Amino acid sequence: MLDVYRLDDGQQTLVLAVATDRLPQVVYWGAPLPPTEDLDAVCAAHVIDITGGMLDENPDLSICPEAGRSFQGQPGLILSAGDGAPILPKFTATEVDASAGLKVVSKDAANGLTLTIDFVVDAQTHVITCQTTLDTRIPVQLHWLAAPVMPAPQQSIDMIDVSGRWCDEFQLNRTPWTPGIHMRENRTGRSGHEHFPGLLIPISGATDTSGECYAFHYGWSGGHTMIAEELQDGRRQVQFGHAARTQTTPGTQFQTAPLYLTYSDSGMNGCAVSFQRHVRDRIVTWPKPDQPRPVHYNCWEAVYFDHDLPVLTDIADRAAALGAERFVLDDGWFGKRNDDTTSLGDWTIDPRKFPDGLTPLIDHVLGLGMTFGIWFEPEMVNQDSDLCRAHPDWVLGPADQIAGRQQHVLNMALPDVRDYLYDHIAAVLGDYDVYYIKWDHNRVLPAPDAVQAEGTYALLARLRADFPLVEIESCASGGGRIDFGILSRTQRVWLSDSNDAIERLRIQHDAALFLPSAVTGSHVGPRVCHTSGRTLDITFRAWVAAQRHMGFEMDPRELDAREIAVLSEVTQWWKDNRDWMRFADILRLDSADLAVTAEQHLAADGGRFVVFAGKSATSKQIAPRPLRLTALDPAAIYRISLKNRAEIAPLSRGTTALKDRPLELSGAYLMRHGITLPWSFPERMWVVEGTRL
Repeated sequence: MLDVYRLDDGQQTLVLAVATDRLPQVVYWGAPLPPTEDLDAVCAAHVIDITGGMLDENPDLSICPEAGRSFQGQPGLILSAGDGAPILPKFTATEVDASAGLKVVSKDAANGLTLTIDFVVDAQTHVITCQTTLDTRIPVQLHWLAAPVMPAPQQSIDMIDVSGRWCDEFQLNRTPWTPGIHMRENRTGRSGHEHFPGLLIPISGATDTSGECYAFHYGWSGGHTMIAEELQDGRRQVQFGHAARTQTTPGTQFQTAPLYLTYSDSGMNGCAVSFQRHVRDRIVTWPKPDQPRPVHYNCWEAVYFDHDLPVLTDIADRAAALGAERFVLDDGWFGKRNDDTTSLGDWTIDPRKFPDGLTPLIDHVLGLGMTFGIWFEPEMVNQDSDLCRAHPDWVLGPADQIAGRQQHVLNMALPDVRDYLYDHIAAVLGDYDVYYIKWDHNRVLPAPDAVQAEGTYALLARLRADFPLVEIESCASGGGRIDFGILSRTQRVWLSDSNDAIERLRIQHDAALFLPSAVTGSHVGPRVCHTSGRTLDITFRAWVAAQRHMGFEMDPRELDAREIAVLSEVTQWWKDNRDWMRFADILRLDSADLAVTAEQHLAADGGRFVVFAGKSATSKQIAPRPLRLTALDPAAIYRISLKNRAEIAPLSRGTTALKDRPLELSGAYLMRHGITLPWSFPERMWVVEGTRL
């Protein structure tokens, strides 16, 4: 007996075949099928042939491939009994509930196992969310549990996964499909700079704006394993789960994080838009959803640990005059914190720096019309701290472990640790008008352990329940903990510790494959970047920050009159446009000039857009190549204008029309030919505004 089920959201169709004595198989995933499609015929067409050198029957590539059924690739479940003996599951009894999405429950009576697979379809964002749960009759040791296993297209030449490092996050890597396993494993204990939990599989020839693409994201903050495998018979599978062997104690229930899936026939942008909308509208919960996103000021790169009330109030005055609406006091306000060697864990206000507490500073900030935010790094502790001296047993890992940034990690699995942190954070939030936390995480774990992330989730949940109006930013040495799991508990991510606008231009452009503008912090850094040593003009720095959730992170006392004028103007532009840009789709453009990184922010109703074309290096050709736009109405007429024509350089000597006036052109022309921009030096950004007439 074979039952067939389909899930549709208007952008994709997923078809699963379920036999009563087998786990379901995905027999189709891709472009929408007609409502009248014969699903039995789809199942029949899915079967591949058998020839010499193969088994007499092809083992199922199911949503949890089973070694017990002769599957020769990576199984979806690896576990052992209490005595260490391996268990080879064979699920035989399957029940399906299709009343809301799809819930598949399969049992292995002999081994006392129940496997539950859930699929939920979102017809507005076009994201399928799926998850695997394992229940056992007696405690077992889990080594690997995959979220629902998906087939990968055989028409793809390569896959794109995401790596990175401190100050150079979200690097896209293309890896050719070859026989065997391509594995990415993050064992740092956080989602990490090194291995972001995402994967894109473009069909051959796909670009940002055209072609087919499949995309995956594993929403978990504690480290993951990704497996992309090509079997001997040519079939391909993709598996995501918690980093292997990080659920270290026997148990009777295990659950993967949600795996988010989407398919696009409009290039990688189609997948990016689905993820952007899903994060913004389904995953993040906003304390004040109708409130505009405020312009940040963060004092870190202005004063570091040197907190002095008159200096901070002076900086706050200048930041407010530039347009800042939130002032964030960064590291250095607590314990005896003069550098990064001491006081983490001692979350009481330093009376040497703030003899009257934080009230004078906060009152001053509020008086300027800004709200106040503060920095914490709750999961960490310095050995030179009162907390570590009182509770050395709260430190995660051995005493002789290698430190990171002069600090160790607290064991978040311990209720006493979470209670201590809650009490101290809640005291600050309760005593002062604090509406924002920058929540940092500046080192990796000594050894990966899933319960560490679960403990952090529990602490965040408790704080958010008691302080629902406080917004939280996830920062982990910049982009070290960014994933949909942490974003279900926070509202902003600090994409990178690099405020170098050239580096930021690339980082946030590639991160847009998964992240919307509303959650992505981007700050105008100092004239001389503290992490790269590069000196960049204020116009470039300001426009790069204006592509995302804008802020400043420099010493405003360094600004000259021109820099103040430019930054004030760009900030006001961002404020004037932030309401529609918050809900805009970020569309990466296929630039014919490799020196240009360009994207188009398209309003939800398609009625307006802005194009940012950043030039990070000298072009190979002399004159700029036309830049094709995307996702416009071919028959509509759009008025386009160059917002920042005052920045045209004297060496741009031609009569390019956009230099002098707006143009009215069809969507067809803008997408097929593109816009012709003036010549520019490197390290410049053109900003083109468009309105549908």
